[in-house]
Amino acid sequence: MDTGKLYLIPNTIAEHTQDAVITAQIKSVLPDISHFLAEDVRTARRYLSSLKIYASIESLNFEVLNKDTNPLEIKKLLAPLQQGLNMGIISESGCPGIADPGALAVKFAHEIGIQVVPLVGPSSILLALMASGLNGQCFAFQGYLPIDITEAGRAIRSFEKESRQKNQTQIFIETPYRSNALLKLLIECLSNETLLCIAVDLTGASEDIVTMSVKKWRTLTKQLSKDPTVFLFLAH
Repeated sequence: MDTGKLYLIPNTIAEHTQDAVITAQIKSVLPDISHFLAEDVRTARRYLSSLKIYASIESLNFEVLNKDTNPLEIKKLLAPLQQGLNMGIISESGCPGIADPGALAVKFAHEIGIQVVPLVGPSSILLALMASGLNGQCFAFQGYLPIDITEAGRAIRSFEKESRQKNQTQIFIETPYRSNALLKLLIECLSNETLLCIAVDLTGASEDIVTMSVKKWRTLTKQLSKDPTVFLFLAH
């Protein structure tokens, strides 16, 4: 029996943008998929429903794949592929496998010889890098900084040193309610000449992307909204 394919299905990164950022390719592939892995089944159902592809989403099958999923459970979660059925991984936001637990299933799919099909869609990390004007030839995504302020400050200075040595753009994300605290910490810890980019609500109605030196950032009293934000810097 032929095995199915594992499709990596991007999600929107801002509300009410599915018509603008979800490609025709994704919409053409979805009708052949009835089994999905998702971080949150409720939001995955809502997302698929918003695309108006299925007559009903009640017949679709969903399993949870999140940061708490035991790697030993992946084989069972991907069982439909071995039965010849296509499956899809839906990220909670953006592209599966990029700052996303979908990589667990993708890794296992490669191990057992399943074809993996990545689909084009929005990624806040790449969109922020594109729009930042910082080095897109050499960059590192660092995920979340430590919650402890002292540890976070130490990490920022370490990453700035690496950025300076390698001419490497450093990229971070943070939960929206902590964005202003991170901006304040970055401004306090980084050197005057370091370029800092703040990219807020990418693809959304209140999208705002600003790059300037830390010295200039220190002259502002900017308060970030509670929208998702990507932080990038490049040391000189």
